[in-house]
Amino acid sequence: MVAFKKMYNQLKNMLRKKIFFILLCFACNIATAQTGTGEKDNKETNPPDSLGIDAKDIWHSVFKKHKSQSTALKKFQTVVIPGIGYSLQTGWAGAVGISSTFSNSNLPGQKASNILAVPTYTQKSQTIIPITANIWSKNNKYNFITDFRFVTYPSSIYGLGGRVDPTIGFNINYHSIKFHQSVQKEFAKNFYIGVGYYYDQYWDITVLDSLKRNIAVRLANKLGTNETASGLAVKALYDSRLNQVNPQQGIYANVVFRKNLTVLGSDANWNSLLIDTRVYLPFPAGSKNILAFWNYDLLTIGNNKPPYLMLPSTGWDDYYNTGRGYVQGRFRGKNMYYAETEYRVRLTPNDLLHGVAFFNVESFSGDLSKSYKSLLPGYGLGLRFKLNKFSNTNMCLDYGFGKNGSRGFFVNLGEVF
Repeated sequence: MVAFKKMYNQLKNMLRKKIFFILLCFACNIATAQTGTGEKDNKETNPPDSLGIDAKDIWHSVFKKHKSQSTALKKFQTVVIPGIGYSLQTGWAGAVGISSTFSNSNLPGQKASNILAVPTYTQKSQTIIPITANIWSKNNKYNFITDFRFVTYPSSIYGLGGRVDPTIGFNINYHSIKFHQSVQKEFAKNFYIGVGYYYDQYWDITVLDSLKRNIAVRLANKLGTNETASGLAVKALYDSRLNQVNPQQGIYANVVFRKNLTVLGSDANWNSLLIDTRVYLPFPAGSKNILAFWNYDLLTIGNNKPPYLMLPSTGWDDYYNTGRGYVQGRFRGKNMYYAETEYRVRLTPNDLLHGVAFFNVESFSGDLSKSYKSLLPGYGLGLRFKLNKFSNTNMCLDYGFGKNGSRGFFVNLGEVF
């Protein structure tokens, strides 16, 4: 209770200063794109009023703008959200979130496709430009996945090991580009197998701190000035979720084996295995409350290991969401084991606001600091604000706690997992 009281006081003070949700709600301009020429509205979709209300409805209500009388779901649902956010690693950040959700078929069981871009500039002079796409073909026969990111990233790293205190962070800067492209084909209902090409490069890696010579040498040996990984991926996916932006049901299980090869431009040959599983259960049954489970294991296969910045690390999954309660990059190792559960509860009958409670635990082995082999818990509470009731897209604000006094805010567009 003491911890949550402190969280409440910090949240209250923060909202007084920045008025987070007022800015999000009234300074945003949310547009829903029209159906393309020749496309018909989905007749099976529930009328908008049955879906509750969202930020667009609030906008119309406050500014008395004309509201379309259409009662059907458009083919493309696009949300554009200028706003502010905060995390331990970035400080305050200004971003424009662009999320487009659409369907390639009106057939029952068709999975929703999504394209998301959130260009961001932060208080700590970080530039982050991510563009991700998860596209399902008609009848879900093929799944095309693109993950492109460019960053300029002054940030902190931890856990050099040896005589260096693993709680002490070192400030570095670098540029990075990530391009992961894959295609998967359906071999059974909701089961896919595919291949991909993965490319990651870090360059102009520099240390920003003035350090003692022995630590500076150790840090330089760990980092180098450039890191490149280029290789092929083999993927197996089971996904019975109908909406990947905010799942209300289903099972997701993704296994990816990545083989980096010098012949493809990688600095070294090394292999990794990702096991990512998620389960979503209405609880109680028949309600809109969701009990969600997430397991995320990223393992290095073989004797060779990734370069330092590509080692498995807290908050460095594809969507930067593991380890709420800790700063990004706080723990790092050769193998990462992670589990999280979250309970999502509807707070208002109109579906505008939801609340969440979460608990996670992570552990690392064969890593840079022996202290990371113990279980590292995180927990907290969060609020969800409905931005688009058709795509079920939320703005997420969480406050998380970790060990040794670690705590902070975490902001997302769309659910954490």
